[in-house]
Amino acid sequence: MSFKVMGVTAGRKDSNSEILLKESLLACQEMGAEVTLINLRDYNILDCTGCTSCTIGMSMGKNTGCSLKNADDKQRIMDVLLNQDAVIFSAPTYELMPSSLFLKFMHRNLAYETAFLTKIGAIEPRDRVGALIAVGGSTRSWQSMALECMQITTVTNSFKIVDMYMATMVPAPAQVLLYDEKLARAREIGQNVMKALNTPPAERKWLGDPEAGWCPNCHSNCLCLGEPQWGGLQYPIECTVCGAGGDLVKTDDGKWKFVIAANGLERDRTTEEGRGVHCDEIADVQGGFFMDPTKRQTVAERLPKYQKITFKGI
Repeated sequence: MSFKVMGVTAGRKDSNSEILLKESLLACQEMGAEVTLINLRDYNILDCTGCTSCTIGMSMGKNTGCSLKNADDKQRIMDVLLNQDAVIFSAPTYELMPSSLFLKFMHRNLAYETAFLTKIGAIEPRDRVGALIAVGGSTRSWQSMALECMQITTVTNSFKIVDMYMATMVPAPAQVLLYDEKLARAREIGQNVMKALNTPPAERKWLGDPEAGWCPNCHSNCLCLGEPQWGGLQYPIECTVCGAGGDLVKTDDGKWKFVIAANGLERDRTTEEGRGVHCDEIADVQGGFFMDPTKRQTVAERLPKYQKITFKGI
């Protein structure tokens, strides 16, 4: 069986992000994959306007899609991307996070939430594999949210992230070509993607460094203090990416470890079931507003005050 593997980069043409992605895709191609590559710089991608038409539709069980689907290239790309067996994403890091172009493209994904589209029968269920490559000019401290931001934006389309790599200390164009070990690691990304694709979906697992990150579920390096979630669920500590809940425990060797609670994956964002709970939350909170004439009337009465306020601009 020939698998379809797509590469999506937001980096400069012929530079570090694109080079590492191409090295990964070469490995996939050599292992029998049908490969596609796009650079987001070649496409017209508009910012999400915050119109909420997609979530309003979801709260009513309707697939309204994105209001911008006929205005730019997002729909055209998604028609291909959602029909891939795997996608490898690469992006440069300019200040802690992936580039604004990458985020602009990925933040439009809510209109293509596969948990919802699958639930209503708009698309066929598909087990998708994903991998991530972040590139930056300094050490990890100046790329500390890059992979985390990239990973959370992939969960909307049900990508099982099996590996991710942060290439550091390569600020100059194509500078990564000086480092054989970085190119080898990118090639390993491609090999791990193919290994995952040749594994039954139910048995697919993380193939990167087993010790990577604080979270044993998604391997994120980012934790936060827990606060009450929708419905009152709360944990002492949460993973900011997958939402796993648990607590920090000191091990016998004096180190700290994040231990997931027995019910800590109840709302795992990397699963369609976990995100399905969020769809219910949207329906309750947003749908509850639009279905309640008293709430809408109160907002209508209070809004004119703020519509009339103006301040000097520049």
